[in-house]
Amino acid sequence: MNKIFYLGLVTSLMISCSPLSKRALNKTFRRTEEKFQDYTGFMLFDMSTKKTIYEFNGYKYFTPASNTKIFTLFASLKILGDSIPALRYIVHGDSLIFWGTGDPSFLYKNVYNNDRTYSFLKSAEKDLYFSSANFFTTHFGSGWAWDDYTNSYSAERSPFPVYGNIFSLNASHGQVEVQPSYLKKYLTVEEEKEEAKVIRNVADNNFRFYPSAETKFEEDIPLKVDPILTGELLTDTLKRIVQPIEMSLKREASIFYSLPSDSLYRVMMQDSDNFIAEQLLLLCSGIISDTLQPEIAIKYTKNNFLNDMVDEPVWIDGSGLSRYNLFTPRSIVQLWEKIYQLVPRERLFAMLATGGKSGTIRSWYKADKPYIFGKSGTLSNNHCLSGYLVTKKGKTLIFSFMNSNYTTSNIDVRKNMQTILNLIYEKY
Repeated sequence: MNKIFYLGLVTSLMISCSPLSKRALNKTFRRTEEKFQDYTGFMLFDMSTKKTIYEFNGYKYFTPASNTKIFTLFASLKILGDSIPALRYIVHGDSLIFWGTGDPSFLYKNVYNNDRTYSFLKSAEKDLYFSSANFFTTHFGSGWAWDDYTNSYSAERSPFPVYGNIFSLNASHGQVEVQPSYLKKYLTVEEEKEEAKVIRNVADNNFRFYPSAETKFEEDIPLKVDPILTGELLTDTLKRIVQPIEMSLKREASIFYSLPSDSLYRVMMQDSDNFIAEQLLLLCSGIISDTLQPEIAIKYTKNNFLNDMVDEPVWIDGSGLSRYNLFTPRSIVQLWEKIYQLVPRERLFAMLATGGKSGTIRSWYKADKPYIFGKSGTLSNNHCLSGYLVTKKGKTLIFSFMNSNYTTSNIDVRKNMQTILNLIYEKY
């Protein structure tokens, strides 16, 4: 992208006596669409006046990518309490029978202080039986790319995840370590290649590792999950037998809680963790009903908390991996306003990616004092950023910036967004 375009963009925005010229912004966004051959939507809302400052294609639907997680956050805030339910259980004679709730934290390396459930099961003075009979959904979401099954961002959904449903391989100086270590028996080390890689079969957990002369190699690959594997992994890590069993969830089952809910929200929103997002919808559905199914949580949230949305969201999954999700910039702005009213500002901003400081935008939107707090979202040919913008004068604005169907690089699109949002920060 040449400097002439950015110079013209900045000039267009600054030629105005008013803090923000709608005419200049219109010209800027039209030039953006023409330059990137994309489809751009933008909305800017003033929290103090409760008025829209500016919108460009704000009513049109875009592929939101991980901006979908904003909806998952809202559902979780409305449905889940301060703590995450880790499992449901009953004691029957000399047996402790438990059902997963979808809690993603058990031994998941992306979540800290997540050992309460481990200690509970490890110290239980009963024989352990695990049932997955309350899990009524597919391991992959509707509209996910099937060939992403080997990528860590596409881990399978399950009722009781162990290690985040991820197989981790670490090779260094000829030594190969895996986690969970139990799965090392399924790993075959092949002949050395020019470039190291690890491959998993589509239908099972047989892994092939091709080393190289590189001194270090690390890779995370999703597991193929089923109740038998879950029982085996639990047995291995707890050092006690956990037997799979088919039993319907009992109404009288007690709930054991694992960790504060914000611990999951923070990782989901800052690091854009798809696995946590998907599991949160399962958690929500388990509170509403006795069934783990994301569609239950989505329908309940739309009917009870989002029935006043100006544009009905086409909401399919928890993470935004689905290409079927469709939201408008103004519906995302409306949702951010609902969240702001629901959560104290200090707590809320601490959960979100922060420009120049944390999460997926830590290398962008830098300033002496952070001014962007929100959620980014990226799929091939699509990039979005939505959230709160605190101007130099201290005004809190809500914005949604959505870009779809461009063929240029993500870097060019982000640079353009950064230029526009920084000028809003400086001038409004």
